[in-house]
Amino acid sequence: MADSKGLDRKGIAVGAVLLAACGGLVGYGVLDTEEKPAPRAVPSAEVRYEVLGEGTADITYFGTGGSTRADVAKNARLPWTKTVSVPIGKAPIVSITLGEKGGRASCTLAIRGKQVQRATASGEFGRATCSAELPASSS
Repeated sequence: MADSKGLDRKGIAVGAVLLAACGGLVGYGVLDTEEKPAPRAVPSAEVRYEVLGEGTADITYFGTGGSTRADVAKNARLPWTKTVSVPIGKAPIVSITLGEKGGRASCTLAIRGKQVQRATASGEFGRATCSAELPASSS
């Protein structure tokens, strides 16, 4: 028959070792306060999309951040403007689609305050797209 005092001592010893190990991990987490380097900011440029006209249109545009998906404004009331910060290397783009009532609307694209493209949509389900290369510097 096993000595119950021996089992209790082994249990206490194992518990103490586990407690010390947990304490060490917690202490390491608390004491490891070395600041991690901040993520590098992605260079970007201010882009202004503008859609002029009357009524509504569906507007698709490249929004903010590094998202690869386009943002969509369904049945946006015109005139409509949106200013976003587009990462260098991504092409700013805005496209408009008129509804079944047709009409006339135009899109413009300005980079860093300078208009770089304009296009016009007209008629039933008319479409227009404005896009440009995003220059790396403001020069």
